[in-house]
Amino acid sequence: MTGRRRDLARRITEAIERPSPPSGLESRPYVIGITGPPGVGKSTLVDQLIRGLREDGARPGVIVVDPSSPVTGGALLGDRIRMQAHAQDEDVFIRSVANRGHLGGLAQGVSQALDLLAEAGFSPLIVETVGVGQSEVEVAEIAEVVVVVLHPGWGDEVQAEKAGLLEIADVVFINKSDQGNAERVARDLAGLDVPVLAGSALTKDGLEELSTAISDHVKHPPARRRVRPGRPPGEQP
Repeated sequence: MTGRRRDLARRITEAIERPSPPSGLESRPYVIGITGPPGVGKSTLVDQLIRGLREDGARPGVIVVDPSSPVTGGALLGDRIRMQAHAQDEDVFIRSVANRGHLGGLAQGVSQALDLLAEAGFSPLIVETVGVGQSEVEVAEIAEVVVVVLHPGWGDEVQAEKAGLLEIADVVFINKSDQGNAERVARDLAGLDVPVLAGSALTKDGLEELSTAISDHVKHPPARRRVRPGRPPGEQP
C-alpha cells in the first residue's frame, strides 16, 4: 500500500471512530447504495459492479459496512475478502468498517468517509450495507441511487407491500435468479414505480441492465427522492 493510500485509510478510520457532522462536500460524486437482506449476494454484486466500472475507466471507492465482531468489536471483513481481486488495483479503494451496533444498516462516520474518498479522486462511490430488515433504511439518506437486492425466495405479495425497505428502492435487483422463481417475485413487485430486474451476479446475467438502470437514475433523477425522514446518516439520535 502506498503512503497516500495508507494516509487515506488512516483518515477513514478516524472518521469512523470519531465521527463529526457531514461536511456537505458539494463536489462529491454520486453514491450508489447497495442494500438488502442477509445472504442475497450483495458483496458479489458489488464486486461485479466494480469490474464494470473499471472497464469503463472509472475509479470506484467502496465502503462496506460489516457486522461487528462480538469479540473485538471490529469488522469481520468478510465482504472485503470476497473482493480481493481488486486489492492490487490502485484505482479502486475498498474499505470495510464495523457497524459497532449502529442501527439503520450503516455505521457512524460513513458520510465523512465518502467525502474523504471523493477528495482522493475516487468516483463513483459505493456503499454496501450490512444485511438489513424492513426498517433499516438509513442508506437512502446518503445515496443518490439505492439498489435493493433480493433473492427468488424472498417474501410474498403481502410482505412486499409492507416492506419499508422497498420504499427506498430506486432499482430492485432479484439476484440468484438461476436458483429459484425470480419471475414470481418480479410479479409481486410489479406495482412498484421503479425498475425491477432479475439476474445473477455470479453469471453476470442482468448486470448490464442493472448498470443502465443505475446510470439512467443518476442522469434523470425523479422529481421527488425516496429519502425517508430521519437524522443525518451516522449520527446518534
